[in-house]
Amino acid sequence: MKDPHYYCVIMAGGLGVRFWPISRSSRPKQFQDFSKSGKSFLRLAYERALKVVPQQNIVVVSLERFRNLVIESLPELELNNLLLEPYNRNTASCITYATYTLLKRDPRAVVLVAPADHVIGDGELFAETVLTGLDYAAAHDVLLTLGVLPRRADTNFGYIQTDGPMTVGKPLKVKTFTEKPGKELAQVFVDSGEFLWNAGIFIWQASVIARELDRYAPEITAQWNGWENFVCTANEREYLQRIYADMPRTSIDYAVMEKSEIVMAIPSFFDWNDLGNWDSLYEYFQNDGGNAVKIYGDGIVKGSSGNLIFSSKKDKLVAVNGLKDYMVLDTDDVLVICPREENTLKAFLAGLSGPELEKYK
Repeated sequence: MKDPHYYCVIMAGGLGVRFWPISRSSRPKQFQDFSKSGKSFLRLAYERALKVVPQQNIVVVSLERFRNLVIESLPELELNNLLLEPYNRNTASCITYATYTLLKRDPRAVVLVAPADHVIGDGELFAETVLTGLDYAAAHDVLLTLGVLPRRADTNFGYIQTDGPMTVGKPLKVKTFTEKPGKELAQVFVDSGEFLWNAGIFIWQASVIARELDRYAPEITAQWNGWENFVCTANEREYLQRIYADMPRTSIDYAVMEKSEIVMAIPSFFDWNDLGNWDSLYEYFQNDGGNAVKIYGDGIVKGSSGNLIFSSKKDKLVAVNGLKDYMVLDTDDVLVICPREENTLKAFLAGLSGPELEKYK
């Protein structure tokens, strides 16, 4: 039987701007099917949570404008478990909102906090790792983070340095956090055997993270003055509109995790992918032919390598021949063809502006 004091908070308020034109402001990444499962990121996160906490203890935090998208993806979600922020202010405010809500419902809440945009294989191992963390956090005043054993020197991820051998299920003291190092430093980290990828998945008692937020991020908690009188009441929405106008925009890593003295990491050995950029998406979908192909209709790819090819149209044939290291992104209203190299793509997309593009965002 699942512990009634164990909860999961799924963060689903991201804007997904880096994945344009597949991800749009009207339907960002967490509501899209980028994975091999045929399900949205949010749906996958919800189903993972069901394995470790009671269904009524799954909370989703998103933005007001995404309300219908969340309900569409998760029709069984209880509406009082859908927390809607008026504006995106990064993960610190999102987690603070969820923390105060759960504290009002259950002062003994022990919480798994997970992003909605990850792809995780080895579902059973993930559940075992999380349950180990929930049990440990329930008995200790700690902030746990799940650190994934690095498979390569990837510069797209943050790194966590620990003080002991990587053992399944054994929390380790965190020594340092490093955000997206260069290639050479990332290789040093991987070779040392002391570092984990920062997966952005956390476990703690709601009361403990509330205390650490007060200690290390008073500029955030000060905005929530009087929250006990408004959270979970009919006046909550009006209250949120008022306080979010001046809410600092910062991550929970910067606000608390990099400063707190009670942070520990659990080495995690499940298959994990943070599809946060085109390179990671290419790696995830790459096949033996050297291309990464996600075509909902029919596809013919010949004499080509190193390409990322995506088409969302089920009734369309996509044929590619003689192309190398390119991206072909085909949606209902936008076709993008450009080199796959990440910096080139960023510069290309950053240069796209003007009134004629507004309707395609």
